[in-house]
Amino acid sequence: MEFAFPWPMSQGEWLAWSSAVVTLLLGLLLFLAPGLAFRILRLQVKPEKAAAIAEGRGRMSGFYLGVSLSCILLAQPLLYMALGFSWLFTAFGRLLSMMSDGANTPFNWVSIGVELVLAALPLAFAFGFLP
Repeated sequence: MEFAFPWPMSQGEWLAWSSAVVTLLLGLLLFLAPGLAFRILRLQVKPEKAAAIAEGRGRMSGFYLGVSLSCILLAQPLLYMALGFSWLFTAFGRLLSMMSDGANTPFNWVSIGVELVLAALPLAFAFGFLP
């Protein structure tokens, strides 16, 4: 069996693929430079809790890298659906935190907008709204 890189063919697939590439870049940033990524995300690691960096490299980047690479390398609508739902639940979790934890900040409003766009692109393709 020969493996060929599945290049996006339609506009909808290009948009879904773009969401996967952005997710991949975020995953690489968390994997290779977790300190910088935490500063961008406005998270602070306590010096006595250095294992928090492992969470950024392991758990956070692992999800981003795994799902985005699966989408890019396999280009299956169900994988794009998984990516879209993951971003949608990320946005929902942020909204829930904004309502119940007092995290109603401009940064969170911008973040929720970005997360909703990153969710909408692959979901619109997976559900057939974009050709």
